[in-house]
Amino acid sequence: MALLRNIAFYLVFYLGSVVVTSAALLSLPLGREIFRRRVRNWTDLHRWCVVHLLGCRVVLDGAPSAEPVLYAIKHESFFEAIDAPTLLRNPSVFAKQELFAIPGWGKAALAFGLIPVARDKGAKALMAMIRSAKAMVADGRPLVIFPEGTRVPHGCPSPLQAGFAGLYKMLGVAVVPVAIDSGPIYHRWLKRRGTITYRFGEAIPPGLPREEAERRVIEAINMLNPR
Repeated sequence: MALLRNIAFYLVFYLGSVVVTSAALLSLPLGREIFRRRVRNWTDLHRWCVVHLLGCRVVLDGAPSAEPVLYAIKHESFFEAIDAPTLLRNPSVFAKQELFAIPGWGKAALAFGLIPVARDKGAKALMAMIRSAKAMVADGRPLVIFPEGTRVPHGCPSPLQAGFAGLYKMLGVAVVPVAIDSGPIYHRWLKRRGTITYRFGEAIPPGLPREEAERRVIEAINMLNPR
């Protein structure tokens, strides 16, 4: 049954992705809100496939903030990266620059407001990223970062990438850490049934020393890891 569920998931989600992404690009001339709805159609399709085809439950412990904040989300699988626009309202996600080279998807991602992260491009690229992020906050949009910089196996806490501290300092917004335990369920290939939980931590105010802010984030995003 697990194999059949996975086959159904891959067929429906990936074939559907081609259709929805194409529709999103075609809707660009029709206005921002129509385009954003098409993007949410894609991530909602993914959530539907996870729940109804893979047989998973998605549970929220806590709730998103009503204010535009920086969400620092644990990164265990592709699930939380795809799911962000379903979890949050029009989030602007920091994503590695290579992803924007994907045909179709990259153009749609830029138009939606994802922010490319050029890790080795120096101070000029960093300042451009900060300007983009501040513009998103001014527009009332939440920001999303995966502060570990890459997927981390479940149960293996990881230090935060250096770029997180710079963003925290320069953006001057509260950080909401979010734990997730998708790793044991949403494997790279053969996915399993089970429950995926998001846990929203207490907001971390701006202006704290780097070590204190990072300590709080690491503790909060690993709250769903086994001890």
